[in-house]
Amino acid sequence: MILIIGGAYQGKLDYAKSALGVTPEQVFACTGREIDFSKRCIYRLEEYSLACVRAGVEPAEEMKTFREQWKDSVLICQDISSGVVPMEAQLRQWRNANGRLCQYLAGQADQVIRVFCGLEQRLK
Repeated sequence: MILIIGGAYQGKLDYAKSALGVTPEQVFACTGREIDFSKRCIYRLEEYSLACVRAGVEPAEEMKTFREQWKDSVLICQDISSGVVPMEAQLRQWRNANGRLCQYLAGQADQVIRVFCGLEQRLK
């Protein structure tokens, strides 16, 4: 699995398309807890983690149950840990849960790539 992380609008998906050959047809964009693991690239994992928090589920623990389905995927998650800490308790929980999800996925990944201003930085 390849994990791509980075801030909002930094070119994570464009990087996956150009450097890893991901096509638009191979991309699934998360909007909730349902993920189409038949797609090669799972995008916007931060939306998945928010849906998990709203449902009272720990996203890292839930992703462990799907490991066989995403082990060969390209996973893309926005880094939401920088900037102003949200005042709303649930959004702080989301920020923390998303961080735990990224830590778990980074530990499982063959490669971890941070994209900043469209430039890659290989972390693992």
